[in-house]
Amino acid sequence: MRLIGLAGWSGAGKTTLIRALIPVLRARGLSVSTVKQAHHGFEVDRPGKDSFLHREAGAAEVLVASPLRWALMRELRGAPAATLAELLAHLSPVDLVLVEGFKRETHPKIEVWRQATGKPFLYPDDKHVVALAADVTLPAAPVPVLALDDIAAIATHATTHAVPPEAVAWAGFRHGVG
Repeated sequence: MRLIGLAGWSGAGKTTLIRALIPVLRARGLSVSTVKQAHHGFEVDRPGKDSFLHREAGAAEVLVASPLRWALMRELRGAPAATLAELLAHLSPVDLVLVEGFKRETHPKIEVWRQATGKPFLYPDDKHVVALAADVTLPAAPVPVLALDDIAAIATHATTHAVPPEAVAWAGFRHGVG
């Protein structure tokens, strides 16, 4: 299993890019999983559903299963948030993991950048950015700049620069703060 991150500010298009990358990578014969960082509390089930009621009653974990899929929800209940390295350990083996967010972690990343966000680049302060996927040309950038709509080139760059999790010198940032 190898991983590559897609990092950038909100509104840059990370999720849109990942949605476009997955079918291209799968067409190349790769199995792909994703890890997405959420900055807010989120629900994967709805109030009133049995799984929600189990969690609300105090269950530490709730596993919901059907013939089509299963999902495991773990309530932290004040325990420290998981690091990216800890979260990756829960995934089943695949060829490539696309990590969305976790911009302060130390895995290789493709920075997704859009001029319209008005946000600064991450790469000047992050030596783990291996390329930029941008909507403008940036001839002075110290890393390769890929057109944000050139999904094939981004997919190639992602697979070329992906590394096994054990090759990353994890900084150990806690989920939700990095």
